[in-house]
Amino acid sequence: MKDLPRLAQPVHVRKLGEGPRRVLALHCTIAHSGAWKGLAGLLGQEATFTAPDMLSHGRSPDWDRQGEFYDRITETALAQLTGPMDLIGHSFGAAVALRLAVERPELVRSVVLIEPVFFAVAVQDAPELIARHGQDAQPYMEALSAGDEALAARLFNRMWSTEGSPRWPDLPESTRAAMIRGIHVVPTVDQALFADRVGLLQPGVLDRASMPILLLRGSLTHPVMAAINEGLARRLPDAASAVVEGAGHMLPISHPGEAVAQIRAFWAGG
Repeated sequence: MKDLPRLAQPVHVRKLGEGPRRVLALHCTIAHSGAWKGLAGLLGQEATFTAPDMLSHGRSPDWDRQGEFYDRITETALAQLTGPMDLIGHSFGAAVALRLAVERPELVRSVVLIEPVFFAVAVQDAPELIARHGQDAQPYMEALSAGDEALAARLFNRMWSTEGSPRWPDLPESTRAAMIRGIHVVPTVDQALFADRVGLLQPGVLDRASMPILLLRGSLTHPVMAAINEGLARRLPDAASAVVEGAGHMLPISHPGEAVAQIRAFWAGG
């Protein structure tokens, strides 16, 4: 077994649940490890969640801006894989989980990818949906370029929220501050997520992730997510996709019961 990385910046790690199944849970951008409380609360007798906070998120330190953010977060996640574990990743965390499954398959028993924002799949399969995503993302990207991180976080949150989600003024001040703190990392991962800098879509690479994989998305999420999930399901050796009706991008938080039902059925068949 290869040595695990020695981290340049140690991160905060939350433990949730007390069940025998060992789960590494990787949260989305501008959230934190507490986002897994709903799922872990329902699975707490079945699984123990190890949930790190990404750099510049939660209780972890600010990213020191050294290296590539995608690489640094992959390293911090890998440091928590102490043996064959089940991975659950959401959004950017799902993109990290997919990379771990490819690069360290001996440490991964199964994977649940919830709304993985690995846009490179849709670049190949559905360029019209990538163009629509780009149009929808333009307002927050312009705010970031102008240095208005508060506005950027607000617009980014609006883009990925569904109708009925709490509006920005209704969110607790601490939640808004946490989102603003992490928003600067979003454009730094474009080469990894849109251009596949790591090369996961090169011929034969995804074949290394031969463990069972479940791809989950919400029925009300951005249309590009359907192309990503379906494209990954076609490319991975042992993958299935499922849809949570009435949910959007934030389905692990908004629809934990439905997500857990899908995860339990997936684990039972693995």
